[in-house]
Amino acid sequence: MPRAPLPDPARRQLLRQLGSTVGLAALGAPALAQEKVYNFSPVNQASIPLMASYWNPIIAYVSEKSGVKLALKLGRTSADTTSYVLAQEVDFVFSNHLFSPEREQLGWRVFGRRQTPPIHAQIIVPAESPIKELAQLEGKDVAFPGPEALVAYKFNYAQLLSRKVNVRVVFGGNMDGALTQLYSGKVAGCGVNSQLAESHARREGKAYRVLWSSDPLHDLALMASSRVPDKELQAVARAFVNMHKDPRGMAILEQGSQALGLTGEAHFIASDGSEYAAYRRFYQTAPASLR
Repeated sequence: MPRAPLPDPARRQLLRQLGSTVGLAALGAPALAQEKVYNFSPVNQASIPLMASYWNPIIAYVSEKSGVKLALKLGRTSADTTSYVLAQEVDFVFSNHLFSPEREQLGWRVFGRRQTPPIHAQIIVPAESPIKELAQLEGKDVAFPGPEALVAYKFNYAQLLSRKVNVRVVFGGNMDGALTQLYSGKVAGCGVNSQLAESHARREGKAYRVLWSSDPLHDLALMASSRVPDKELQAVARAFVNMHKDPRGMAILEQGSQALGLTGEAHFIASDGSEYAAYRRFYQTAPASLR
């Protein structure tokens, strides 16, 4: 049965809507096709919601100021996120997973880092734990974020291996996941990045005891793929480095730091990568299984 014709006012409204849609598509399609979107992948240092709440406002600001469109790309775990990087699905990273001799051959360029107090690899237990020294972890379950976590897993596990303390490794997917297992009593100890352990403790009202701590290290690096043209790289670097000098940018950083449990002064500064010599040295003596 044929449909009744639309009344004139309704027909005119529909035509206007269709015309508007077609017009927008015709105008927008070439522009969208020309706009390059660069994926930005920070290491999963916390849960995905917390990571997104911290990074999305930052990359929106950097995109606006630099004129270079960035999009957040996160995997379910830190290992998943790093797999995107190694598969060349990512253009910018916030990471320390690329300093091994093999991965340095991939051509990633350090252009900045986050200015925070020094971080340490640490092995911790809950404050009320009867465990007072590393040897007492023998044969027990110890949680780590994941196999790619350089500070929280590789530095710490290398220390346990060097002392011949045999533990059962449990991966939590990210630092929050590993710490949740620690405080719930599912594991006896936890390998951590001190910055993340402190921020988690502040957010969750937890207390812990440090059994071992490494020498001081710098926070993670901002890095760009060799595929990113120099013009775009320099624009993005300027936006990150100057963010804290702009009241709106500083407000975004402070709000993100509060949500993540970082100290208030956390912001981004320029780097040529030389500060990461300690990470590179680690691979010179690390057990083969951790390289």
